Amino acid sequence: MQNGLEPIDALQRLHDLVADDMAAVNREIVARMSSEVPLIPKLAGHIVAAGGKRLRPLLTLAASRMCGYEGRNHIELAACVEFIHTATLLHDDVVDESKMRRGGDSANALFGNDASVLVGDFLFSRSFQLMVQIGSLEVLKILSSASATIAEGEVLQLSTTNNPATPVDEYYEVIRGKTAALFAAAARVGPVLAGRSNSDAEAFDSYGMNLGLAFQIVDDVLDYDADQKSLGKSVGDDFKEGKATLPVLLAFARGDEESRKFWRRTIQEEKQEPGDLDQAIAYLKASNSLEDSAKAARHFAEDAKEALSSVSGDLEFSKTLCDVADFCVERAF
Repeated sequence: MQNGLEPIDALQRLHDLVADDMAAVNREIVARMSSEVPLIPKLAGHIVAAGGKRLRPLLTLAASRMCGYEGRNHIELAACVEFIHTATLLHDDVVDESKMRRGGDSANALFGNDASVLVGDFLFSRSFQLMVQIGSLEVLKILSSASATIAEGEVLQLSTTNNPATPVDEYYEVIRGKTAALFAAAARVGPVLAGRSNSDAEAFDSYGMNLGLAFQIVDDVLDYDADQKSLGKSVGDDFKEGKATLPVLLAFARGDEESRKFWRRTIQEEKQEPGDLDQAIAYLKASNSLEDSAKAARHFAEDAKEALSSVSGDLEFSKTLCDVADFCVERAF
C-alpha cells in the first residue's frame, strides 16, 4: 500500500472524506424514488437498502472534490450514477435468474421478473431526468453514452455466457461495457463539473475504466474463492449460471481434453452434478487460473493509479483513490 492504509481502511477513508456529500446523495436517492405507484419505491428501496460498496457514486463525489468543485451538482450526478447502476442490477438479476443479491433475496426473487425489469426502466428514466437537470451537455453525453455502452456489454455477454472457448479479448470487451464503462463515466464527470482540462477528464476516465476492470475480474475470481457473506452473493453463482468468466477461460485454454470436457458439460451445456463446483475450483487452481486472473486485476489497478499521477488536486483524495484501487484487488489475495 502506497501510504500505509490497509485495503478496507482505504474504502472507509473515502467514505469518510465525502460523508456529508454521501448523506446528501442518499437523501436525493430516497426523494427521487418516490412515486404514486407503491411498488416502485418498495422494490427500488429494497435493492438500494441492501447497501453495497457504493463505489460508483463515491467516485463522482471524490473526483469532483479532488478537482476543487464547490457546487452541488455532483450530488445529483452521484445519485444518477447509482440509479444507473441499480437499474442494471435489477435487469442483470432477471437475465441471470439470480435469487440472491448482496447477501439477501434479489428483487426479482421477491417481486417477480416483470416488476424488476419495469422498475429498472423507471430508475433509468430518473437518471436521465437528473442528467438533464444539471444542464450540461457534456455531462449528458458522458452518462448517456455510458448507459448505451452498458446495454451493449450486457447483450454481448449473452453470446459468451455458455462458451468456455470465448477469446479472452472478447471477455474484456464485455466487462469494459457492462462494468467498467460506468466506473469511467462516474469518475470523468467530476473534473468536467469542476471545469478542468480535457486531459484531466481523460485521466479520470482512465482511472475509472481500469478500476472497473480490476473490480470485475476480482469479483469473477471471488465467485470461486470467497465466503458467501463477504461476496454478497452465493459462491459459485457464476458457475451455476454458466458464465464464461476469465478464470474459466484461462482454465479451458490451458486444460487437457478431460478438463475441457468438464467445462463443456458444466458451462456450455449447463449439465451440473453435485461436486462439480469443487471440481471446477480444483481445475482452476491446478491451472493457476485464479492466481493469474488476480494478477491481471492487479495490472489494471496499477494502471488506474498511474492515470491519476498526472492530475493535480487535493492530495488526500488522490492518495485515497489510489488506495481504493489497491483495495479492489487485495480482496482476491
